[in-house]
Amino acid sequence: MKFCSQCGSTLKTLVPPGDNRERFVCEACDMIHYQNPRIVTGCLPVWEDRVLLCLRAIAPRKGYWTLPAGFLENGESIAEGAARETLEEANARVSNLELYTVFSLPHISQAYMFYRADLADLDFSSGTESLDVRLFHQDEIPWDELAFPVITQSLEFFFEDRVSGEFPVRSRELHFRRRNRG
Repeated sequence: MKFCSQCGSTLKTLVPPGDNRERFVCEACDMIHYQNPRIVTGCLPVWEDRVLLCLRAIAPRKGYWTLPAGFLENGESIAEGAARETLEEANARVSNLELYTVFSLPHISQAYMFYRADLADLDFSSGTESLDVRLFHQDEIPWDELAFPVITQSLEFFFEDRVSGEFPVRSRELHFRRRNRG
């Protein structure tokens, strides 16, 4: 950030009084600009014994398979965002959403929340962010072509839990080192 969204003046980085970490602060009006983690929400859509995956049409990880998911929008609940993302990416409607996996990724300041959900019907297709959308049996999952570790982990939990029929909410913290780009 370089400029204040309130008055347009230049920002400086400092620890404001009463705070414990650096923030962007306006040099003119003293407005503090907080930057907080982003929430990613999505669904693990199920039809009978198969799960719905989308082949990404956008970066990052274009050409890799994922669960339909994306950033939560202002003014919507996490479940509403998960259903919206599923509709946007797979043109699929879901019901019976139940929170299933929660991942904290502090290295990229993101939190992921996936809901187990029932596909309402088999009327789905690629959205603008997907090259392909398909239902997969467990033995058909393209494990080496999954886009992100949170997708792999959510699917592993699902197939493990499906054996017992018990689907507890799973929560994990994932830590990765940032790549040195120099």
